Amino acid sequence: MATSTSVPVSLPVPRIPRTRRPVQEILAASPLVTERKVLLAAPRGYCAGVDRAVVAVEKALEHYGPPVYVRKQIVHNVHVVSELESRGAIFVEENEEVPEGALVVFSAHGVSPAVVQSAADRGLQTIDATCPLVTKVHREAVRFAKNDYEILLIGHEGHEEVEGTYGEAPEVTTIVNNPEEADTVQVENPDKLIWLSQTTLSVDETMEIVRRLRKRFPNLQDPPSDDICYATTNRQAAIKNIAPQADLVIVVGSANSSNSVRLVEVALDHGAKAAYRVDFANEVDETWFEGVSTVGVTSGASVPEVLVREVVALLAEYGFNDVAEVTTAEEDIIFSLPKEIRSKLKESGDEERALGGRGPRPASR
Repeated sequence: MATSTSVPVSLPVPRIPRTRRPVQEILAASPLVTERKVLLAAPRGYCAGVDRAVVAVEKALEHYGPPVYVRKQIVHNVHVVSELESRGAIFVEENEEVPEGALVVFSAHGVSPAVVQSAADRGLQTIDATCPLVTKVHREAVRFAKNDYEILLIGHEGHEEVEGTYGEAPEVTTIVNNPEEADTVQVENPDKLIWLSQTTLSVDETMEIVRRLRKRFPNLQDPPSDDICYATTNRQAAIKNIAPQADLVIVVGSANSSNSVRLVEVALDHGAKAAYRVDFANEVDETWFEGVSTVGVTSGASVPEVLVREVVALLAEYGFNDVAEVTTAEEDIIFSLPKEIRSKLKESGDEERALGGRGPRPASR
């Protein structure tokens, strides 16, 4: 009897139309609001590591042809994943779902040595799109483990990035999820101890965890350089600047995006009266605008600018036409594409995009 090979099928995320309350009804519910404005955080959106990973999949589809398999979501954004699926990318959870000998891209969040080995065992062609800043943390874990350090890894257990970093030195690594765990975690040698972290955490919460750890373990060492990436830090700093002025903050980003979820928390912790996360403009509830004069808008590091523009356009429909971009930092970091892609581009004479980085955004309206 003939057998068939099943291929994972994924449908695009539907944009379900929303029946909205009339603009005049919302405005009538806010008679005391005479001025409506939007504070648009900058930096926001795509970071260099995300751009590099997305371009790597796009170039793989161009030069190898579909299907291109991707282990896990290339970045944590449902729109990006849906767009790449429409072009022939197939997202899988594990290497075992990839046909032997096929091409697989490792996501921006990084993988453990065990995942690399399992790909080799199946004869898979691999493209490693791990963000270089995540790779830096992996190398730190390897180096300190070799020097007989015990590692306290601050991060969210189960997150792909944490799984990858933990997998570099599981025998000597303990994950610390939150400040409460910092008060109870046990170590073997408190005199040879270092902390590392997931790159997308809340800066403030991470420092609180470190403070509590150091209170218990005075000889705890810091990583050689900050593990929380520049993009996460910059986006949190930007929303901290806007939050005290905002009646409402809207964060564009997906639920599984750690840095997007953290932006909501940071906004509330620093003075925003309300803050919500949405994937798309059609998820915004117009009743949020009642009594609101100032809306802060930002987006996580895996969010394309088009999604932010759709939110700004919706706000304009409800009278928020005064848009001011509030800039707290300039970003010009770019990363080379994965070596496997660079080699393929050189072979084919494609010099159009050998770098991944944050391209220019449309000017604020």
